[in-house]
Amino acid sequence: MKKITLLGDSIRQIGYGLKASEAFGEGYTIFQPADNCRFASYMLRMIYDCRREIESSDAVQFNCGSWDACDLFGDGAFTPLDEYLATMMRITKLLQGMCPNVFFATTTPVLEGKTDQRNDLIIAENEAIVPLMRERGVVINDLYALVQSDIQRYIRADDRVHLTDAGIAACAQQTAEIIKKELEK
Repeated sequence: MKKITLLGDSIRQIGYGLKASEAFGEGYTIFQPADNCRFASYMLRMIYDCRREIESSDAVQFNCGSWDACDLFGDGAFTPLDEYLATMMRITKLLQGMCPNVFFATTTPVLEGKTDQRNDLIIAENEAIVPLMRERGVVINDLYALVQSDIQRYIRADDRVHLTDAGIAACAQQTAEIIKKELEK
């Protein structure tokens, strides 16, 4: 039995994490905290609480960035990009010290018209973090590209951020496929 840990913001918590066990199927057990890991510095704190679960896992996937890219006050991203990158690299180093296989899921897009979240900030964040993750040997699960490919179907119209049932299923399936493929190598 392989153990997979999923850490992430609400895209994981009330999104693809809900279908993870089903997507992975037999032979896999999934751990994920009930809490939403929110933004990068909050996730850093969550790693401490989840460290025993992470250390006993075959793989860990994490995603956060939606809260970090959020423009709550009209003065730019909630977490400045340099701070986000530094915190994410610290998270990566910690996770790589705890678990043999680390995966990063890119921040998903939002539907246009969401006043406090913008795709330009999300794209900039993803474009900055992905090369740094790859340099450190982290496998990328590009949820942004997946969701963007059919955004009207995959993002809820009511809040313009979270995944629809179809988006949940698609992200869970892609997550399972990428992790299982890597673990089979």
